[in-house]
Amino acid sequence: MHHEDDQDIQYKVKIGTWKKIISIVFRSKKHLVMLALYSAMLAALDALIPLFNRYAIDTFFVAGNYETWPYYIIANLLLAAGFGFCVWGFINEAGIIEAETSYELRRQAFKNLQRLSFSYFDKTPQGWIMARMTSDARKLSLIISWGIVDFVWAGLSMIFILIILYVTFIKLALIVTIVLPVMMIVAYFFRKLILKQHRVARKHNSQLTAQYNEGFQGAKTTKSLSIEEVNYDEFAITAKKLRSASVKAVISSALFSSILLVLAYIAVATTMFRGSVYVLDTIITVGTLAMFISYVVNFFEPIMAISRIISDFQNAQASAERIVGLIETEPELVDTPEVQEKYGTLFVDHKDNWEDLKGDVEFKDVTFYYKDNENILTNFNLKVKAGMSVALVGHTGSGKTTIVNLLSRFYEPKSGGILIDGIDYRERSIHWLHKRLGYVLQSPHLFSTTVMENIRYGRLDATDEEVIYASKMVGVDTFVSKLDKGYETFVGEGGNMLSVGQKQLISFARAVLADPRILILDEATSSIDSESELVIQEATEKLLSDRTSFIVAHRLSTIVNSDLIVMLEMGEILEMGNHEELLQKRGAYFELYRNQFFKEKEKELENIM
Repeated sequence: MHHEDDQDIQYKVKIGTWKKIISIVFRSKKHLVMLALYSAMLAALDALIPLFNRYAIDTFFVAGNYETWPYYIIANLLLAAGFGFCVWGFINEAGIIEAETSYELRRQAFKNLQRLSFSYFDKTPQGWIMARMTSDARKLSLIISWGIVDFVWAGLSMIFILIILYVTFIKLALIVTIVLPVMMIVAYFFRKLILKQHRVARKHNSQLTAQYNEGFQGAKTTKSLSIEEVNYDEFAITAKKLRSASVKAVISSALFSSILLVLAYIAVATTMFRGSVYVLDTIITVGTLAMFISYVVNFFEPIMAISRIISDFQNAQASAERIVGLIETEPELVDTPEVQEKYGTLFVDHKDNWEDLKGDVEFKDVTFYYKDNENILTNFNLKVKAGMSVALVGHTGSGKTTIVNLLSRFYEPKSGGILIDGIDYRERSIHWLHKRLGYVLQSPHLFSTTVMENIRYGRLDATDEEVIYASKMVGVDTFVSKLDKGYETFVGEGGNMLSVGQKQLISFARAVLADPRILILDEATSSIDSESELVIQEATEKLLSDRTSFIVAHRLSTIVNSDLIVMLEMGEILEMGNHEELLQKRGAYFELYRNQFFKEKEKELENIM
């Protein structure tokens, strides 16, 4: 579970959070003004109804004068038309504001996700991010858009009613005014309680979303290990916690509304009692008393609406904090202002100032750790000349992937430096490096689009002919030609319509298309069958020529032609040299190679048998 979930429960209401949300809402200024205008008109029309009824009672029923009856009917028809127009207007404007707010929240959150460092995605569960991008964004935009309608309508309705009451008869108006402070105290108390309970519910909702996500992604593993019951039990526990927290929040909201309702009807009863005395004393008319009773009832309807808005906004506060937190999360790795001024940023680059990359790489006294006091590398040194192919070998945990992650600037050294072409790579932009870097992963990710577009991600401005040429170099063309729609075939979500080997070939085609100066192959051939491996090895030789390459290898047969093989153990270099030199040393590499060679021969014999 993401560590921020526990912290969320303790946060106080932050004005800064709502400033950010309001700035997003105010991007729709025209629609916001129109929404407020329609809501104000609706409040004014609501305030007219008791006045119309007062006139009807005193004129038609008490005095028995029906001369103005036709005009009264026309006025009511116009009032009804006005209501229809206002309702249409605020529904239309609120819908637009809801859609635009939701879009802007998701756009800003997704844009910031592109900026965040590799470490953020290491630490943050996918389910946590998905909940922010979907349910939180939707809930927040919904509450804000319709909350504005209710708030403007309720606030102005109360103001209009109070003005009319005080102008008409101040003694009865005071009854309503006296009850207001009590309601404000009740609202303040419940505001805190409801906010806390909704935050607890949101925490469990995030856990549930993460379990959903893991359940989908790990479906095959679940089936193969037969752990459906365990998964279900874990899910049920989280679901019960969410249900319990949600019920508590709903009960608090219901209690809040009930207390306000009781206070409202105490005021109504008092108004009826005192008003009847004034009618009997002929101080006010029957129509005036009816108007007062109607206004007092109507006055507390806006208060109930505001209490509902407060409850909704307490709920929205948790969502607002989370999604604004995502939008405002700063990446751990950032370029200095001087570097940004020269090289630009991820979204606004200054390519005119970008130097070419030759390919010399040097790790200079590099120390790195993921957790304090648990060094992966300590004063690590390695010098690689441009054009060399370097293979990193060693057992799990030896530091192979850490080295290439540091080189890729997914992380940065805690001390020491990494020099590219003799210059510390922090003196140039992250974007500059990544544009000149090729990274082929052990489990490549394909996007839910066509084969053609997936390869084109290697270089977005590439033509179809260049994509096909790159595909032919690594053998993608061989299996693509057998697909129904060729290069226009959709690969499915995450490439699930293709085999692991085919996905890997596509990732190699991307690297060919990108033509990077530094290429990293991270266990890139471990998922490929022996037939595909022959194609890949030929393509790899072409790909590695004239560029610096780092190969993280599990199968040593794939790196025998490397210029330099670095044997690692616990972040330290045990041996270095080419394949022949290391075999002659008869050291750690020799033992590793011999053991693997015999295992592969055993498998071959088993297959023959």
